[in-house]
Amino acid sequence: MQRSLTNKRVVKPFIYVVLFVLYSSLSSIYPFLPPLLGVLFVLFIRAQEKEDILALILIFFSLLVFEANHGYLFFSSIFYFYLASKFLLPKVEQNFNCYSCIRIMYILLAYIGYYLFLMLLAKIFLLPMQHIDYYIVYYIVIEFFLVSLL
Repeated sequence: MQRSLTNKRVVKPFIYVVLFVLYSSLSSIYPFLPPLLGVLFVLFIRAQEKEDILALILIFFSLLVFEANHGYLFFSSIFYFYLASKFLLPKVEQNFNCYSCIRIMYILLAYIGYYLFLMLLAKIFLLPMQHIDYYIVYYIVIEFFLVSLL
């Protein structure tokens, strides 16, 4: 079977993952580049809603790259995203009516919630605590603008 030249749906996500790996490496070096955790969270939610297995696998790989570059626990972001999408997001969507408010809550849940989740894991497993930088506010603002473009 030959692939149609106009159907590039399968190739395009892999190019995005390669670009994310390069960008994530740069964001671990330069702190003014946001790590795109909120964007990955929104893409995770959309892939779950559409039940797109290929997109979920690529997002999982991107999250593993994010964790490796920033020194977080292995599979912690995937586990947090799954728990947040099952337990926190229905409450957020139930309480907010405007779409922009829901998007900003997605970004806040991605950053602040993930930090609190890492603190909980550190307390449970007696691991060193992760510190939060003041860059997090900058990351939230930048990623809110990025997510509003999606």
